Amino acid sequence: MDTASMQLAAASGLMSLVLFIVAMGVLALLAGGFWMTSRVKYRESPRPRPEEQPKLPPEGAVGEVRENRESQEIPQIPKGERPLTPYELSNMDTRPSASKDRPRWSRGSSGSFGGGGLGAH
Repeated sequence: MDTASMQLAAASGLMSLVLFIVAMGVLALLAGGFWMTSRVKYRESPRPRPEEQPKLPPEGAVGEVRENRESQEIPQIPKGERPLTPYELSNMDTRPSASKDRPRWSRGSSGSFGGGGLGAH
């Protein structure tokens, strides 16, 4: 063998040793991840037994309730007084509406801002 082929063989041998060490490092990280996961899982509380699972109420499953809701009116400010800030307003609750008609958007409208429809023309 000449010196050029010896130098190539030495470099590839060193490269394969580096790749082997990197592969062993990756395997060690994977094994450490599995080990840590098993430790965390061991410390968790056990899964609930079938008798500890939630049960349906005695009257059966709860059905869907459809109703229209109305918001409270915003208080009117007398002329000359300063407007209320959001922090001065109470929690604006809603109440059931007397109307049973479902609210509809105007014809030709998508019903949302920027919804992509043509809008009312």
